[in-house]
Amino acid sequence: MSTFLEQVIERTRTDVDARARAVPIEVLEARIEPRRSRPFSEALIAEGISLIAEMKRASPSKGPIRPDATVSEIVRAYEAAGASACSVLTEGAWFGGSLDDLIEARAACALPLLRKDFIVTKYQIVEARAAGADAVLLIVAALSPDRLVELQEIAAAAGLDCLVEVHDEDEMEIAIEAGAEIIGVNNRNLHTLEVDPETALRLLPDAPAGTIVVAESGITSRADVERLEVAGVDAILVGEMLMRSDDTGASVRALLGSARSSD
Repeated sequence: MSTFLEQVIERTRTDVDARARAVPIEVLEARIEPRRSRPFSEALIAEGISLIAEMKRASPSKGPIRPDATVSEIVRAYEAAGASACSVLTEGAWFGGSLDDLIEARAACALPLLRKDFIVTKYQIVEARAAGADAVLLIVAALSPDRLVELQEIAAAAGLDCLVEVHDEDEMEIAIEAGAEIIGVNNRNLHTLEVDPETALRLLPDAPAGTIVVAESGITSRADVERLEVAGVDAILVGEMLMRSDDTGASVRALLGSARSSD
């Protein structure tokens, strides 16, 4: 039986092939307009821990989270409450997202934007750039080491930062050898979907000095954030907890504490 990640990658390749036939990459590249990039990496090294707040409607482990969410409303609330950047899930089958969400987020806020998806081809990076992303997610478990290096180079040429995601020691080593400058440690195992909140703390010491480290998944309270900040984590990526909140802005401020509150 294939794992969740294997299923997603297979579906992703099929969907990307269909999109590429409908709109060839040359046509997509011609549509890209020059624009100033929003500094994603710089946004993650501000004083104190930074928050990448995520816009997502559903998850494979929890099902619908907020299927009727309005992108503009959510990202504006994130920005007003003190988030440093915004992650927009564009995968449709399991997460209910689309590139239209990224386009809407770009128009609605001034935050640097991460396209969060299962990126395995150059076409998806060009899509991200055309839709307004400032960074893309590259998952080590979904790519060969050579492919990881290649996609980082393609993203850099397009003016995009890369958040390179790992979830164990072997993947951390691959990310480091590939020259990743921003490493996201996902507490969720993408093969089993189980969450181990100690993963980020365990792998943090392996990251070279100067690397921006982002902790992902299973972060639900100010106590969680403080523990990560004390350990030296630069940023956190939080989605489900914020998306379930009745008061998105208040939840962002609660995570960040008074030092980063807009009050």
